[in-house]
Amino acid sequence: ILVLMSIYSWTLILSKKKILIDAKKDISDFHRHFLADTDLDKLHNQIPTIAANRSPMEHIFGSGYGEFIHSQSTSNQALIMNSERAYRSMNTTANNEIDRLDGGLSILAMIASSSPYIGLFGTVWGIMHSFIGLASVKQATIAIVAPGIAEALIATAFGLFAAIPATIAYNRLVSQVQSIGNKYTAFIEELFVIFQRQQ
Repeated sequence: ILVLMSIYSWTLILSKKKILIDAKKDISDFHRHFLADTDLDKLHNQIPTIAANRSPMEHIFGSGYGEFIHSQSTSNQALIMNSERAYRSMNTTANNEIDRLDGGLSILAMIASSSPYIGLFGTVWGIMHSFIGLASVKQATIAIVAPGIAEALIATAFGLFAAIPATIAYNRLVSQVQSIGNKYTAFIEELFVIFQRQQ
C-alpha cells in the first residue's frame, strides 16, 4: 500500500508541478502582451473562440471583457455597475481556475498525514508477531528477535518515505497556488480600473 501511495504521490507532484509552471508562464506571457497592446477590443478578438483552447488568463480576461461589452450594449445602468458585473465574472472564472490548480492537493495531504500511521501500524504488527514467535522458543536471543523487528521497522521507513516528500511537496504546491491566485487577483483589479475609465 505504501509503495503505491508513494508512486501515486510522486506522479501527482510531477504533474501538478508542470501545470503550475505552465500557469506561471501563461500569466507572464499574457500580462506582457496585455501591457504592450492597450486596445482591449483587439486583444479580445485574438482570444480563441473555443473555450477549450483558451489559457487561464485568456479565460479571465475574456469573461470580464465579454461581460463588460455585453452589459454596455444591453444595460442602461451606470458604467460602475457594468464594471462590477465584469469584475464578478472575472472573479468567478479565476476561482474556477484556482480550483483546477488546487485539484488533487487534498489527496497529497491525505497521503502525507496517513502514511506514517500506516507504516507505524505495520511496525507494531510485525513486532507483535516477533514476540508471539518468541513463545515457541525456549531461549530468546537477539538473533531470533532481530530479523522480525528489522522487517517490522521497514514498514516505518516506507511510511516516512511516502510521507516526507508528500508533506514537503504539498506545502510548496499550496504556496505556489496561492501565489498564482494573488497574481490573478492583481490582474483582475488592474483590468477593473481600466473598465471604470472606459467612456
